[in-house]
Amino acid sequence: MEQRLQGKVALVTGGTSGIGAGTVRRLRAEGARVIFTGSNQSAADGIVTETGAEFIRHDVTDAAAWGGLMTEILERHGRLDTAFANAGTESGDGSIESITIEGWNTVIGVNLTGVMLTVQHAMRAMATNPGGPTGSIIVNSSMNAHRAMGNFLAYSVSKAAVVALVKSSAVHAGNRKYKIRVNAVLPGVVETALIANLIDKSGDPVATRAAYEGLSPMGRMASVEEIAGMVAWLASDEARFCSGSEFTMDGASTAGMNGV
Repeated sequence: MEQRLQGKVALVTGGTSGIGAGTVRRLRAEGARVIFTGSNQSAADGIVTETGAEFIRHDVTDAAAWGGLMTEILERHGRLDTAFANAGTESGDGSIESITIEGWNTVIGVNLTGVMLTVQHAMRAMATNPGGPTGSIIVNSSMNAHRAMGNFLAYSVSKAAVVALVKSSAVHAGNRKYKIRVNAVLPGVVETALIANLIDKSGDPVATRAAYEGLSPMGRMASVEEIAGMVAWLASDEARFCSGSEFTMDGASTAGMNGV
């Protein structure tokens, strides 16, 4: 695999499973030194052994802990080149009528406030890079930023809000003349281990898989590797003029409507 990220230092939040873990693997394969965070120590240990990445236990919603995390990264590596704000949750979500304030605060805390803190502290660290402010910040949004779900209110709201956060942050960086880029990826349904497990445990795995795949005109789900590949490209110098953009990866799910 091409070593486009050789010598770069990358941070991945929520890196112990799913898209996060796949991105840790991809960034390492392309030569980056990778630090990833999360709470699942057992899963993290396996990824560390497999990839040689570094794990730091960290909660993205803990504002007071962010300073220590960035200090540790800069002391170990002297710079930060890429940050992938990936940590997210649906726990406690519901419809506008059913959601509790506790559920709302949990989802918004991780998916929006946690992303804001990631972007804020990554940009501050990148602004101190040797040779000047440089770097790439990537936020994991969702196609539900544009197609809200009725039964996942807080998730839909948070994924739309982080797109505005990305655009505001990109404009700010540009106005400061930083060579720091901020972009969002908006995946459709991705066949993570979690989704595969839900399919297998459903009453009718064939029908459940068909329902997931049928959400896309292309007739399939995305793979983790496809999303990780987009993140790696945005982290590379090949994407050096991309900032403030949304990169939708949903197999045309949100492109339009099928005829009748």
